[in-house]
Amino acid sequence: MSVDTKNKERVFIGPVSEFEKEGGVSAKVGEKQIAIFYFESRNEWYACDNACPHTGDMVLSRGYLGDTNGDPKVVCPLHKRNYSLTSGECLSGENYKVNLYPVIVENGSVYLEVDPSITGNKG
Repeated sequence: MSVDTKNKERVFIGPVSEFEKEGGVSAKVGEKQIAIFYFESRNEWYACDNACPHTGDMVLSRGYLGDTNGDPKVVCPLHKRNYSLTSGECLSGENYKVNLYPVIVENGSVYLEVDPSITGNKG
């Protein structure tokens, strides 16, 4: 997946050691909650809105991780809707979508690339 990082702000989230393996955590960036997932078995990181787009409940960081035909996904723990972590699309047939955020891991630290409007900076 090609992600445009122009005009993005890098935000430190925490050390890799504080992230659950094969699971997710939630981080507050500005006023937004973002779910960050570490697929240790694939050595891959993903991030999306923590809010389930179906109801707005802040639960995706506690969702079930898996894949559909090799595409990593998170399953809402309350509503069982599946969201692709590479496209943000709902894989359950509904017209819902989550925003995705690039995750950068450098020197044992995890960062997100976000639009400056999320952090309140004007860029």
